[in-house]
Amino acid sequence: MIKSCRWIFLLVLMNICLISGGCSDNPPTTATSNFPVVVFSDVHFNPYYDTSLFQQLVLADASQWGAIFQTSKLTAPSVWGKDTNYPSLVLALSGIKQNLGASPFLIYTGDILGHNFPKTFFTLYGSEDVAAMEAFADKTVAFVAGQIRAAAGNIPVMFALGNSDSYVGVLPENSFLSKNAEIFYTKFLNATVDHQEFITTFKSGGYYSAEPTGTNLMVIGLNTVPFAYPGNETAVNAELAWFDSKLAAAKAGGKKVWLLMHIPPGADINAAAVSADSNGHITTISPMLMMWQSAHQTSFIQILSKYQGVIAMTLAAHTHMDEYRIMSPDNLLEITPSITPVFGNNPAYKLYALSSLTLEPVDYSVINYDLAATPAQFNSYYIFSATYSMQGSLKSSLAQLTPLLVTDSQKQVLYRDHYFSGHNYTNATGSLNLPITNTNWPIFWCGVAKMEQQDFINCVNSY
Repeated sequence: MIKSCRWIFLLVLMNICLISGGCSDNPPTTATSNFPVVVFSDVHFNPYYDTSLFQQLVLADASQWGAIFQTSKLTAPSVWGKDTNYPSLVLALSGIKQNLGASPFLIYTGDILGHNFPKTFFTLYGSEDVAAMEAFADKTVAFVAGQIRAAAGNIPVMFALGNSDSYVGVLPENSFLSKNAEIFYTKFLNATVDHQEFITTFKSGGYYSAEPTGTNLMVIGLNTVPFAYPGNETAVNAELAWFDSKLAAAKAGGKKVWLLMHIPPGADINAAAVSADSNGHITTISPMLMMWQSAHQTSFIQILSKYQGVIAMTLAAHTHMDEYRIMSPDNLLEITPSITPVFGNNPAYKLYALSSLTLEPVDYSVINYDLAATPAQFNSYYIFSATYSMQGSLKSSLAQLTPLLVTDSQKQVLYRDHYFSGHNYTNATGSLNLPITNTNWPIFWCGVAKMEQQDFINCVNSY
């Protein structure tokens, strides 16, 4: 396979310092020592948005879907409270393609299928034909993956599976993994991973690792969806043991790791906001307040503590919001806003500047589509370093920003504005998420750095 010149150049640039042993803990100071990577997530594509096309889509191959969607008279992008339709998908991927620049990779952190996927299929199909629904879901995955591949060109698409990468919208089942493994391999990874190794780990649990040729980089795509639900102890323990072994191999080989996941650890901020009393306090201790099962989070954090300095970047999604979490002093987790506006946010994605010396993120820009503006297009929304007046690596900058979100009212306003990617609604109409208010703000802030449930509750109630 012929790879683009820009990819080869960037891979060489990324590897120069690590090969020479000249890496520095200091962030780069010149633009030439950085390279860009676009990260997007939570497309939640809705192929049912024009129900008049449904029968054609059922009968057609996924390769024909684009032509079918182009015949639709519904040409407006999705609005707040709705999942991504075809016009929105085209708009988002066009913007992503334009912003790739010299990016050696495109990163996608999960959730291809729309919400209520099987229920809507059964209603339109006229019966609960599970095999037909699963076949339709497989075609939807193939179609969206093909659209992403067309936007990415020749560069690999590193990814993590989401909870909606599933027939039932809760967990990537073994049958989903088995039927779609080849699609994820061929459309996304672009031969950067050994085929048999990928098929083995992906089919067994939906996770994989990639070590792009010519770099000292290992990309680990975890499947953290089982971490969120009880009853998956065997599968999670096996995945965590594999994760531990991969980090050990990266450390021994002098490699840096980019860790990708969908559901992040820590608090379920929206669930906590919903359950809070009129004073914004949390009075009920419940597993529902946390993203993961407690034991799985504890094991995960313990593994991270063994490999300080190995993980250069950690990315997650799932909340659909522009936020971050400090998992430990050495590990920052960045959450990418969603393409779908179903939770009341504006569609958005991030463009990171990464140091070719450390492979760590130095800065990022957010590109959003303000659904209230015309024309319908993605535009530059804000640049982190300039907006928050921060310098240095992103990890150190966000660590410094966290206490300032309490003491600096201007920075708090900025963070609250950015959380929903610029859609600062005052009620939850058309959204599954509560807006940020002065009363519930402590929940949003404490969710940044308080990873354990009791610490999170104590922080909220004592704010």
